[in-house]
Amino acid sequence: MDSPRRLFLTTGNLASMADDQRCASRIGSGSGRSLRRRGAQSAEYRAEQTRLAPYEDLARMIIARRIRYGLTQAQLAERMGTSVPAVSRLESGQHRPNLATLEKLARAFRERLVVGLEDEAGTSELAVFDR
Repeated sequence: MDSPRRLFLTTGNLASMADDQRCASRIGSGSGRSLRRRGAQSAEYRAEQTRLAPYEDLARMIIARRIRYGLTQAQLAERMGTSVPAVSRLESGQHRPNLATLEKLARAFRERLVVGLEDEAGTSELAVFDR
C-alpha cells in the first residue's frame, strides 16, 4: 500500500530559497531581481512583501500540486466544494487562507495537511490533519 502524501505548511519552509529560485520571469531578468530593486526603494513595500511572503509560498505550492495532478482551477474548486474565484484567490498569494480552507485543499489533493510551529532554536512540532 502506498504511503499517504502530505501537504506541509510550516512557517518559513521556503524562506531559505533565493528569490530567483522561488519566482522567475519568463522574459528578461528574474522577478526576484526586480523585487529587490523595488524593495530597496521603499520600506513600506519591503514590509508588505515580508507580510505576503508566506502566502505567496503557499500559492506556489498549491499551483505546483494542481499542475502535478493535472487539475484545472475549476476541477480543484469542485473537489474542494468551493468556487473558481476562491481557488484563484488562494493561488494569488495575496490572501490568508483559514484552516478549514487548507483542510479542504489537502482533501482535494488527497493529501494530509501538516501544520507546524518552529521556535527560534529550530525545534518543530507538527500536527497532522488526516483526510
